[in-house]
Amino acid sequence: MSASNRNKQLFRCLAVSIAATSLALVAGCSSDPQRYEYIHTAGVELGYNMPYTPAIKVHSGKLVFLSGVTAAPIYHSHPHVPAEFDDLSFDAGSQATLTMANLKLAVEAAGGQLSDIVQLTRFMVDQDANQDAINAAIAVAWGSDHRPASTSIEIPRLATDPRLVLEIAAIAVVPE
Repeated sequence: MSASNRNKQLFRCLAVSIAATSLALVAGCSSDPQRYEYIHTAGVELGYNMPYTPAIKVHSGKLVFLSGVTAAPIYHSHPHVPAEFDDLSFDAGSQATLTMANLKLAVEAAGGQLSDIVQLTRFMVDQDANQDAINAAIAVAWGSDHRPASTSIEIPRLATDPRLVLEIAAIAVVPE
């Protein structure tokens, strides 16, 4: 990757990160706490820095099922053309930031926001090497007020491109 393309990618990652942080701050303030509630097991100490909530009970809203997204553009060629992804950053943190930006685009297209996501499934390549950077980037996107129920699954590779390390599928409950 040329220096120019690398700089463009870094600028894109920074812009997405700033936008995700801003969205998380706004989303945390605008969520309707009556639509769903966080469920915790009896006697739990809530001081842990958990990247998920054990369960969420939904009281109202419409279900939206979000297809898996990666750091690659949501709309890309099928069969996949590897050259379309050459300008992406392939470190786990940058990919997680771009993946969350794509997830945000998808949930917004359905009339929701990131804080409307109640279930998350994360497919990761080499979880030991990538999980900490992925968790950090996802935490920035969520902000401190929201943690969906989630599952992480380690896989050998993603179908979109073997250089990608994260795909996220989700379920949201958007306002009626």
